[in-house]
Amino acid sequence: MRTIDASQITEAIAKLAVDANYYLSDDMRSALETAKEQEESPLGKAIIGQLVENACIARDEQVPICQDTGMAVIFMEIGQDVHIVGGSLSDAVNAGVAKGYTEGYLRKSVVSEPLFNRKNTGNNTPAVLHTTIVPGDKIKIVLAPKGFGSENMSALKMYKPSDGLPAIKKFLVDTIFNAGPNPCPPIVVGIGIGGTMEKAAFLAKKALIRPVNQRNSHPEYAKLEQEFLSLVNQTGVGAQGLGGKITALAVNIEYYPTHIAGLPVAININCHATRHAEVEL
Repeated sequence: MRTIDASQITEAIAKLAVDANYYLSDDMRSALETAKEQEESPLGKAIIGQLVENACIARDEQVPICQDTGMAVIFMEIGQDVHIVGGSLSDAVNAGVAKGYTEGYLRKSVVSEPLFNRKNTGNNTPAVLHTTIVPGDKIKIVLAPKGFGSENMSALKMYKPSDGLPAIKKFLVDTIFNAGPNPCPPIVVGIGIGGTMEKAAFLAKKALIRPVNQRNSHPEYAKLEQEFLSLVNQTGVGAQGLGGKITALAVNIEYYPTHIAGLPVAININCHATRHAEVEL
């Protein structure tokens, strides 16, 4: 049994909050640079070039890539041989988010109650925390700030198995058309297929933290990711919704077994700054 103090988790998450908002990951930067070369529209090419420049400025001047520094979504894989001491896990996580967003001068965008009062919590807490118990004695933490220009354009459908792949393709294209410029394309599209309603939504969000240059390990789903990317880019929405060849940088799919009577499908859209940072304790 390995012991990890809650304070270590707090400090790690505080740093991840800043790193994710200041530094675009290498895979995303490379994808944008490739998209700039592939884009045939002069306006689209110029816009993508500005996005690359913006990411460089954020990195060099230590400022957020985007003014919407998002709601902190945290994926945590906890080794079953780890014992957390010195406080509760959720308190440690939220203390880290509060520290990172306050000391990193990141915008606080979370309201304490969603419908009536909507008062800002003042420190961007609470986070959305997903935990998984895995073998081993380490903790892997991924923090993904999620802006709501893209989150608001996401969607979920509960299909019958007989609806099949044609229905999913139509759902995808309709969702991208409906999103238009709102998620700040070129986008990354996460798709969750299977499980239950909430599992599909979780899978779609988790798909967004997979590097955009890494395909699904299942060959049929890897092929489907490429097919779906082509469909999205055929919509002509283009960079910032102003037309062009490149609407999306990648489509990542995650799947899970499901019920014989169901085919849940969730689409989670992320913007050109698909932000995430990770650490292992």
